[in-house]
Amino acid sequence: MRIQSIGSSGLALGGLALLASSCATLSSIERTAASVVVSDDQEAQLGLQVKSELETKQNVKYCGDPQVTEYVRGVAGKVLALAEKDRPAVKWQVNVIDDPGTVNAFATPGGYLYVYTGLLLLADNEAQLAGVMGHEAGHVVARHSAQQMVDQFGLDAVAQLALGKNPGVLGQLGKTVVQKGAMLAHSRAHEDEADEYGARYSSAAGYDPHALSGFFTKLKAKVGDTNTLTTWLSDHPATSSRITHINSYAQQNGLNGKDLGADRFVAIRARVAALPPSSGVSNAPAPRPAAPANSPPN
Repeated sequence: MRIQSIGSSGLALGGLALLASSCATLSSIERTAASVVVSDDQEAQLGLQVKSELETKQNVKYCGDPQVTEYVRGVAGKVLALAEKDRPAVKWQVNVIDDPGTVNAFATPGGYLYVYTGLLLLADNEAQLAGVMGHEAGHVVARHSAQQMVDQFGLDAVAQLALGKNPGVLGQLGKTVVQKGAMLAHSRAHEDEADEYGARYSSAAGYDPHALSGFFTKLKAKVGDTNTLTTWLSDHPATSSRITHINSYAQQNGLNGKDLGADRFVAIRARVAALPPSSGVSNAPAPRPAAPANSPPN
């Protein structure tokens, strides 16, 4: 089984890196810059372009079991209802990629969230899944992916990509997703912030926020603190560091969700494990709308 990092490093936008280095509100400055250079409409178009590349050029297959897909979308709906409050303009779409050998999830600009079946096989319960999806939603809400794309490819290239006029960059993004199981690498600060979103969103949806750190504990047992089997960059926090950060954040902010959803999850994991090879489909069914914020866990 190939274990990939959750989330995906980069520098701050252009000249803002120097400005922000002496400022305690680095993330706020970066988000403001990203919103100026990449609009909500452009982010949505970027996400759609990447989705098309994945489906038509990179041969990504979605899970062919509608019960599994609907289950994941149902859990996502509880978490994304909170994300929608922070970024109402984002129209979320959730898809399950049929790849049992990759443990990962990622999100692209515009609210396209993808979960690999390999993550469903490794996770212990529904709360861990919710925490991971909350983490990925955090990257979109905080505009991390847009920031990283501008940093890596340049503003002009990203603007052209949003208009469908830069197939070279689009192909590079698609190949990165397929080869690494992630989109673009995020900085340590971005990963920490996304972990906080994951804990906060999942707790607000009724889930135990410590489940996310529990998932990283399981990864740590699999690969060790050196992350030799993952795509972490040198500035990523060690797995043990992320566990400590998530637990401290949950305690300091009074996050008190309790639900684990282990019984519900075990049946879905069994269905995933029973899927035959190459059971994926070329195109996913229509996305399921996010559930209301006050919707109780199933």
